[in-house]
Amino acid sequence: MPAHEFGHLAGAHGRFRAEGPVCLPETRSTRVRSSPFAEEFALDAELGVGAATCPLSTSASEAARTGDMDTPHPAAPARTPPLFAYPFRVFFLSTALLAVLIIPAWLLVLLGGFAPQLVLPALLWHQHEMIFGFLEAAIAGFLLTAVCVWTSTDRLHGAPLAALWAVWLAGRLAMLFGGALPAALVHGVDLAFLPLVVLDAGRRIVAAKQHRQLVIVGVLGALWLLDVGFHATQRPAFSRAAMLAVVALMLVVGGRITPAFSSNWLRGTGGDAAAVRIVPWLETVAIGATVALLPLVSFEAPPALTAPIAAVAAAASAARLYLWRGWLVRREPLLWILHVALAWIPVALVLLAAAAVGAVAPTAWLHAAGAGAAGALVLGVMSRVALGHTGRPLHLPPGMTLAFAAVLGAGALRVATALAWMPQTSGLLASGVLWVLAYGTFVTRYAPMLAAPRPDGRSG
Repeated sequence: MPAHEFGHLAGAHGRFRAEGPVCLPETRSTRVRSSPFAEEFALDAELGVGAATCPLSTSASEAARTGDMDTPHPAAPARTPPLFAYPFRVFFLSTALLAVLIIPAWLLVLLGGFAPQLVLPALLWHQHEMIFGFLEAAIAGFLLTAVCVWTSTDRLHGAPLAALWAVWLAGRLAMLFGGALPAALVHGVDLAFLPLVVLDAGRRIVAAKQHRQLVIVGVLGALWLLDVGFHATQRPAFSRAAMLAVVALMLVVGGRITPAFSSNWLRGTGGDAAAVRIVPWLETVAIGATVALLPLVSFEAPPALTAPIAAVAAAASAARLYLWRGWLVRREPLLWILHVALAWIPVALVLLAAAAVGAVAPTAWLHAAGAGAAGALVLGVMSRVALGHTGRPLHLPPGMTLAFAAVLGAGALRVATALAWMPQTSGLLASGVLWVLAYGTFVTRYAPMLAAPRPDGRSG
């Protein structure tokens, strides 16, 4: 894929020059000053994570273009419960609730206090549900909300959205309590969800000729195939490769939203927006090398192949993150959490290279990528999207900065435990407490927003 395909901002409206080191450009949204939050809202709309409605009516399109958030948005049908009015509402809340429940459940299983009829051995169930349960719900909430903005199509809502959510929930219950059921039935229920998400997003992307978004569809397709392989063989190598597919997705999405949001915030606060740079070939190397690791990890290739490619991916990921100058946005929690979350990716890739040659435990990189990068990035993105799409200013609710610190601490403790730097039981319990604190805070602060209509009566 050409370098600029990875360098473009998400959505249909990103602008980018691909001929070498470049600064993030001024988009239309960055030139307006119509309200205190106009720049941030308008850029979020262009990237598919802000307050634009689906489909973009003429008035909503103008709001995204000009930053005029007073432009009327069409209201959601009164008969649709707010939780099912937009995909981000039900899936973000479900993501956080599952995060709060699944880690204590796993610790109870591990320590002998809970014995459900699991379909898989306990460790494999834990690995599966963190990737294909927790992370897939977050992906669905983000993608199905963003794609309707990218393509100017109506969002999935109402009964069809409720049915899709029920498929996801059925998969979680089947994996937890379906040990006595026919294996084929449980596998089928669990595997049904992601193809439905890809089908809904993919048909919109293809019809709108938003070809640069197909890379996301491709990564999700690979993720589903790895789930199939995991069900069929119960080989941990497939869950490890699935975690790499998630890393690739974080590199794509994080690379689109993080520098764009940072540059825009700096411009709006009088900072040095031009300091935030994207180098297209670094995007290509970071994502391409990570994708190249998928078959190597899936089929347990020799360390001589895996280790150097992982090292290249780590170096490219670290270099591009450095060029985004995350320290310049340290005053804004909604931004620094994205930078710090993505900083876990080169750490995970270095640990993968080290594990390939037997230098560290093979689970350390998994927890750096999962509990570290994914855990923090999911919490950060959900916190921003939920504010923008429910018509609220981009200011964190009380306690959420502490939640960000807690999720980062949970990741650090989990990696330290995997590296045997602290006792296993106390490390697991401490990281579990911080994880539940982080996502539990999200539930308490955001559930009322997600389950209620927008205060201004608009759709969102």
